[in-house]
Amino acid sequence: MKRQSALLRLQELTQDQWGLVTRQQVRGAGVGTTTLERLTAPGGGLDRVAAGVYRLVVAPIPDHLDLRAAWLQLAPGVPAWERTADQGVVSHRSAAAVYGLGHFPADRHEFTVTKRKQTRRPDVRVHLRLIDDRELASLRGLPVTRPARIASDLLRDHEDPEGVAQLIKDAIRLAYDDPGSIADSLAPHAARFGLAKGAGVELLDWFLDLAGDPEKDRWMDMARAHADQAAGIKT
Repeated sequence: MKRQSALLRLQELTQDQWGLVTRQQVRGAGVGTTTLERLTAPGGGLDRVAAGVYRLVVAPIPDHLDLRAAWLQLAPGVPAWERTADQGVVSHRSAAAVYGLGHFPADRHEFTVTKRKQTRRPDVRVHLRLIDDRELASLRGLPVTRPARIASDLLRDHEDPEGVAQLIKDAIRLAYDDPGSIADSLAPHAARFGLAKGAGVELLDWFLDLAGDPEKDRWMDMARAHADQAAGIKT
């Protein structure tokens, strides 16, 4: 296949994939190894951004480029728009970084999968856990866990409570998640902090005290109203 024809075919393939393409997708598009070598040579039109992942040089450089490339590596044969949670979602510190929540260093790429998956990359961590659809969101084309789930995952990993508190505060203030949902996600961790088992509202109160915010009382009213509604209590 001619270089220009191959580039046109790859441009169509990468329109909904931030200008990125995997080696398997290239082969699936009918581009042979020799043509791929020409495309990845200097001035060929493709830049290698990770093992088996390339970027069209004419495409804008997306945010979180390394994270997106690592996510594509999890299931290199599956286009971004066809993926489900089985192929992995961005989670933990990485998800917090995509939202811009808290101040955890995103010094590794973290994903959660529902089926066991291995990686050889030392900077990638894959968590095996079930994910409810209500815990997922799409942010700038990436599947990410919602902040309520991020907070719970970070606590499960024994991350710094002050960092989790800041993340929770940011998530509520920026309207990425609501106090009631976050309280629900915190409930399994309440006993660890000396509270009654399942006391998610009380643990949210503790975290918001730790973070400090003038809106705390209003947010706690929302969390209590959510809990009362879930319990069938009329207010």
